[in-house]
Amino acid sequence: MDLGEAVSRLVAGIGFRQAVTAEEIADLIRRALALGGFPADRLGAIATAADRAGAPQARDAASAFGLAILPVAEQALAAADTNVETRSARIEASRGIGSVAEAAALAAAGAGSRLVLPRIASAGATCALAEHAPGTDEPA
Repeated sequence: MDLGEAVSRLVAGIGFRQAVTAEEIADLIRRALALGGFPADRLGAIATAADRAGAPQARDAASAFGLAILPVAEQALAAADTNVETRSARIEASRGIGSVAEAAALAAAGAGSRLVLPRIASAGATCALAEHAPGTDEPA
């Protein structure tokens, strides 16, 4: 899936610890959708940091929604960091951004995107939802 396909739909950004299961990530995404009042069919992409996109639990969680993981480069995460709403001291120390989930969602949704649900967390994962703002430039 390219970024253009995700524009009119929601993007779930995820962050996770190595020991998390795919079921925990998928359940957290479902919880985020429910909290935001969005049906599952609005979900157009699931994004995470590029260095985590190949993790089996991320791939398996995305496949539960019929999607593939969209990898987000470190530079794109850093650029989106100015618009994240929550900040984790642990993630800031390790990655230099406030929230992997929020930054990944915003970066994958493209320029002009906005968070529609800031980061929520389970024991081993985080999830945020973003969508492209109507009337703004399309992602490259």
